[in-house]
Amino acid sequence: MKASIYKIEGDLYLIDLPQKLRGFRKFISSWVLKDGRSALIVDVGPASTIRLLKEALDQLGVEKVEYVLLTHIHIDHAGGIGHFVELYPDAKVVVNERGEKHLMDPTRLWEASKKVLGELAYVYGEIRPVPGENIYKGEVTFSGMDVGIIPTPGHAPHHQSYILGDYLFTGDSTGIFLELDDGIYLRPATPPRFVKELYEESLDKMFEVGRKKICFAHFRMYEDSKKLIKMHKEQINMWISIVREVMHEYPAEEVSKVLDIVKERLLEKDKLFANYLKLDEDIKEREEHFTKNSLMGIYNYLKTLESSHGSI
Repeated sequence: MKASIYKIEGDLYLIDLPQKLRGFRKFISSWVLKDGRSALIVDVGPASTIRLLKEALDQLGVEKVEYVLLTHIHIDHAGGIGHFVELYPDAKVVVNERGEKHLMDPTRLWEASKKVLGELAYVYGEIRPVPGENIYKGEVTFSGMDVGIIPTPGHAPHHQSYILGDYLFTGDSTGIFLELDDGIYLRPATPPRFVKELYEESLDKMFEVGRKKICFAHFRMYEDSKKLIKMHKEQINMWISIVREVMHEYPAEEVSKVLDIVKERLLEKDKLFANYLKLDEDIKEREEHFTKNSLMGIYNYLKTLESSHGSI
């Protein structure tokens, strides 16, 4: 197994980090921006594929990593950062302040990952600590460009996105994306503790930045951030509306059945998500699992509203 290297444009590359699970390709990735033999990395992926990332960087002629920008500390984005700084001890790690302590002492992060992900956490690999001296809190400038940081807590309280020149690195805050021969696939990456207001606020902040090229963690690039964010905001509201609709129609039904009905309706009504049917079979299987997770986040949000306000 090896990483695939995609030259996106100029000195920007995307490294696909396949996991030892069916369908876990074109999914987890690292972005690499080069300046000569130096590089800035956005997200390093889990511990399981740090060796593949190192091999890809060697292949690209990278000798020094100046910065690692972490969108958030979830294990599929940052689980390998402790291993990575052992290989690149001069790398400055940029992370939201709420994530700093969990990088330096990942005990609770690892325990939470095992609880939420189960066996998948072990596939991704155990998290190693990052030395405090690698955590960087100053201004970030690379290749003559300043890096802008936007708090985007819609996916996680410690999630942040990065502006670098024409690029907007959004982590999981703008959903899961795949480019197809005749369109795009897009679905929300709504977390278990989804809060609609925070999610939309994060989208609005990125929309206000102006037109950029969105660099997705999952997976590749879309040329017009404003167009994509507008589509995704409409999509998230459609998903909430349909989950609410099905919950009203089947108040006594098991959650898993409710989510199955929701998915079928979304395949009929959401043109972007409907491209699920065009995905390769192995990727479709992967997306089946994560789609239910996303829907569960919305379901939990509506249940919380119901318990606090008496209705949804």
